[in-house]
Amino acid sequence: MSEIPPLTRIGTVICEQDSPNVMEFSFVVEGEAHELVVRRGEFVSVSNDDKIVIARVQDLVRVNRYYQHAEAVREYQSRGEPLRSIFPTDRWQYTIARAQVLGLWSENRSVRPYFAVSPGAQVRKADGEVLTAFLNLDDTDGLMLGNLAHHNLEFKPSINRLLSKHLAILAMSGAGKSYFVSVLLEELLTRSKEQGRLAVIVVDVHGEYTYLKNLTSDTLGVPDLDVDVEHIRGSHFQIPVQSLAAEAIGSLVADMSAVQVRDLRRVVSIMRKNSKNGYTLGDVIDYVRTDETISKNTREALAGWLVNLEETGLFGKEGVPNLKNIVKPGKLSLIDLSDFISLKKKQIVVAHLVSELMYLRRRGSIPPFLLVLEEAHQFCPESRHELALPKSRIETIAREGRKFFALLCLVSQRPVKLSTTVLSQCSNQAILRATNPYDLEHIGRSSEGIDRASLDTITTLEVGEALFVGETVSVPTFVKIRRRHFEPSGLTQGLSEAVRKADK
Repeated sequence: MSEIPPLTRIGTVICEQDSPNVMEFSFVVEGEAHELVVRRGEFVSVSNDDKIVIARVQDLVRVNRYYQHAEAVREYQSRGEPLRSIFPTDRWQYTIARAQVLGLWSENRSVRPYFAVSPGAQVRKADGEVLTAFLNLDDTDGLMLGNLAHHNLEFKPSINRLLSKHLAILAMSGAGKSYFVSVLLEELLTRSKEQGRLAVIVVDVHGEYTYLKNLTSDTLGVPDLDVDVEHIRGSHFQIPVQSLAAEAIGSLVADMSAVQVRDLRRVVSIMRKNSKNGYTLGDVIDYVRTDETISKNTREALAGWLVNLEETGLFGKEGVPNLKNIVKPGKLSLIDLSDFISLKKKQIVVAHLVSELMYLRRRGSIPPFLLVLEEAHQFCPESRHELALPKSRIETIAREGRKFFALLCLVSQRPVKLSTTVLSQCSNQAILRATNPYDLEHIGRSSEGIDRASLDTITTLEVGEALFVGETVSVPTFVKIRRRHFEPSGLTQGLSEAVRKADK
């Protein structure tokens, strides 16, 4: 199929029953029937004096007057002769494109549409410079994430627009979420001091990003770059007991009563006063068991809960790692939880991490950071769950974090299970392919900037193609995510390959 040069005329606006109107118009596509002149989802423009109407093709309809009547087509079929052997059907075949108006570009700014384009007006491909400005993309200092679908135009959103008000990455399994996160991390790592560098912490539930610890300046294509990536295994994670208030300990346990928290608060106060060199959960348990001022039932309940926490192996005298050392500008810290099978252990680590990061950032003890949370629905689910220990803390950082530049990037393959409170605070969303109707409905309810047509298109996205909505772009925009600079080695590509390796 032949392509047409950019900015040439691609069609002519026509009259239909209710269009052209302020929000939509139709046009007859130029060129022969076999030519690929315009695609669904492509941006087009119509000039009107000093204004440019920016629109997106929503649908394409192929029309041929000779095939309008089923009876006539059936009659010629019964004779065994194709219709084209009798009538010049090819000459009467054409395509009608239906376009949705997105806005006006006037005096170098975007304006809400307020007039209908004229029948007979020429439709052209959207100009790259105008489209970049209209979509609020940053063509100099932005994050190079890919290319606009159907356009030879880089998608380089500003870091301020993409991340300053939290980001959610949503898709079904296998649609390319982790791949996109890898691309985003590469872009953040290659920023210079002059551009401004975020500290990045990734909670890696399945160990998908451990390969990034082998990143070098050469693999990223920036020879003079000082790449700083630290890999921290979950089994090495330690929570300092002496830094935990009774309420913090109680939040890690389901259904601790106010009376029990009060007694535990007194015990913690005594332990802090009498232990100069710190103390462990074992020390707290021993004290609780021998404290006669606590009722027997409360002693047994507190001791039981504390023993369960101690058995996780996550608590000690000192904190490991020291968050002030791993949260630094331009540094990527990978918290690898793939060692843990227990969901409770993962919950405890994330609950403590989120709480401490927010606390330290409020005090100005650590720089602005981005916390990437994989499998976010496990840690802040929509429904109440006894193991959803970090939920309230994640909701807090979602509501208040942007004031302190404590930023979230939530990654989930089950949006319907993700807290609506948290998702609604993510002003930007990158939505890859999703087919579950409940997930789609949930996305539609929580995404203010997404329209019905864009929502319907999510089911047809290719792997690695994303729909961006929110403050990142002025209108919902489809993007083909770029290739990673650094590919992990030794990955198994599919079931057949895994079976062959296991059978050697």
